[in-house]
Amino acid sequence: MGEFKVHRVRFFNYVPSGIRCVAYNNQSNRLAVSRTDGTVEIYNLSANYFQEKFFPGHESRATEALCWAKGQRLFSAGLNGEIIEYDLQALNIKYSMDAFGGPIWSMAASPSGSQLLVGCEDGSLKLFQINPDKIQFERNFDRQKSRILSLSWHPSGTHIAAGSIDCISVFDVKSGSAIHKMLVDRQYMGVSKRKCIIWGVAFLSDGTVISVDSAGKVQFWDSATGTLVKTHLVANADVQSIAVSDQEDSFVVGTAEGTVFHFQLVSVTSSSSEKQWVRTKPFQHHTHDVRTVAHSPTALISGGTDTHLVIRPLMEKVEVKNYDAALRKITFPHRRLISCSKKRQLLLFQFSHHLDLWRLGSTVATGKHGDTLPLSKDADHLLHLKTKGPENIICSCVSPCGSWIAYSTASRFFLCRLNYEHDNISLHRVSKMPAFLRSAVQILFSEDSTKLFVASNQGSLHIIRLLEGSFKHLHTFQAQSGTVESMCLLAVSPDGNWLAASGTSAGVHVYNVKHLKLHCTVPAYNFPVTALAIAPKTNNLVIAHSDQQIFEYSIPDKQYTEWSRTIQKQGFHYLWLQRDTPITHISFHPKRPMHILLHDAYMFCIIDKSLPLPNDKTLLYNPLPPTNESDVIRRRTAHAFKISKRYKPLLFMDLLDERTLVAVERPLDDIIAQLPPPIKKKKFGT
Repeated sequence: MGEFKVHRVRFFNYVPSGIRCVAYNNQSNRLAVSRTDGTVEIYNLSANYFQEKFFPGHESRATEALCWAKGQRLFSAGLNGEIIEYDLQALNIKYSMDAFGGPIWSMAASPSGSQLLVGCEDGSLKLFQINPDKIQFERNFDRQKSRILSLSWHPSGTHIAAGSIDCISVFDVKSGSAIHKMLVDRQYMGVSKRKCIIWGVAFLSDGTVISVDSAGKVQFWDSATGTLVKTHLVANADVQSIAVSDQEDSFVVGTAEGTVFHFQLVSVTSSSSEKQWVRTKPFQHHTHDVRTVAHSPTALISGGTDTHLVIRPLMEKVEVKNYDAALRKITFPHRRLISCSKKRQLLLFQFSHHLDLWRLGSTVATGKHGDTLPLSKDADHLLHLKTKGPENIICSCVSPCGSWIAYSTASRFFLCRLNYEHDNISLHRVSKMPAFLRSAVQILFSEDSTKLFVASNQGSLHIIRLLEGSFKHLHTFQAQSGTVESMCLLAVSPDGNWLAASGTSAGVHVYNVKHLKLHCTVPAYNFPVTALAIAPKTNNLVIAHSDQQIFEYSIPDKQYTEWSRTIQKQGFHYLWLQRDTPITHISFHPKRPMHILLHDAYMFCIIDKSLPLPNDKTLLYNPLPPTNESDVIRRRTAHAFKISKRYKPLLFMDLLDERTLVAVERPLDDIIAQLPPPIKKKKFGT
């Protein structure tokens, strides 16, 4: 594997935003997740739960509701009173519309997907018609006395259940009138509370309404008579969310204590056709409030204040017991928040509303393998660059020479020139950036820092020449075949002649920067690209996909390399394919052309193409052989994959020079320590 001096960086003080809503789309098998800072993420559950798209947050967009309608159309609503539709191709907001009912607390699409209903702060329910290009207000329902906190449509689309404070109302959609009002008991553990908040409702086909409330109860109501049928007391705190399976044979609820409960419809006796709801499984995978839950055909999905997205497979629904049957916790975004200047040994950290530039420390000490060396010079915090306005930063990058920083928000693009004088640093912002650079989704500098490549959210790629304190627009590659899909990943060859760009569904496009034309398109693959890079000298393009497959494509020859064909013919080790975190970065050793360096959140790997590939009988995660072992045995057990799991969670890793690595870790305990304290629970024996 080779010996490296490693900079272990743990001062990237990144804390993900808490999860507020999740919405599962059964048609496309995708999951939409909204966070407390307004960010919305799209996970492709068919592509190994890869986060294939995201929409940046905004200070005024506190999302309270999220839902899919008409197949692939995604809507959100929040406390600013606006309904937002997202453009899933261009990765921006298509439009926003004021509902004129104050803050919006709940939203639900009709079973047909043609209507959208929102519940507002003023007690009003507003029905919107979903048209091909926009939504249009249709009418109001009867106004209630308090805010509408939860909504659910009957599967037939004829009735609606609405939860507010102390009350559940059932509406007739045709007339807009409330036909039943069901008062909820305020009793909580024998004590009468002032208010009982109905956090979630679910309307079943047989007319049953299931409610969850702030008194820790799950209750079943008969909507035809407006009467309570059964009560389950499941928590000493709020039950905040509920989701029902499509078959209506199970549902899941999340509590403020961090527990997720699974209810199933089971037969009373083995010979009886009568069924009843039974609480079957509790899961404690969260440390804080479970704010939202979803129920896919094969898994229970939950998210909350502790920032984890937890996917808990239902073992009886999973046919093949591979990595699909394993519990998953997704904490960090599947995109890069860190860039590196190798020449000046700088790291640029991206946060929601600011950038931090650090210079790495250094040491003159020496030691043997595994030693921790003392720093002779500490790391320096050089720059804190805060953005103006309420928009979150989408992407950022520092140039390899360390003299340029570029970053983008949804409406502005910024380019800054850095000047270094001894220990002082000055920043000059380049003015009058062209409008077509706005809403950049990816930024990359060339190896010699003379060019800047910008991918816009309209599918086009811009090439900018960097001058002393200014710039010149060289060329724009327009979107291919009339699509407007954003190119979320970029890679440029070290010689600056080739540029590779990839979207979420199309193949990888390779452009000739010298002659300013499209060179070739790598054949499209079934799974999205998670990382790509171009090797020096050979100009081979290495592509990693979300199903853990790796391809090597020769750009000059316009075909896959012999090594790539060999590895596809033999197949990867089964343990490699069962990893559940995507590869997020690929790089190369400048003096070892046969080595490919890559990492995900929990391992760093060097692939040596000169060695044989491991088969399923070989130990993949092979520890270093003993020093007294003979070279013959060592060679016999050696294979191409050299894997280290020492650094985790690993957000970034790259070579600074031939013998130096930088690894940026973000321990989960440091994130939990910065979250608000969870609800204190009495433990046995304390």
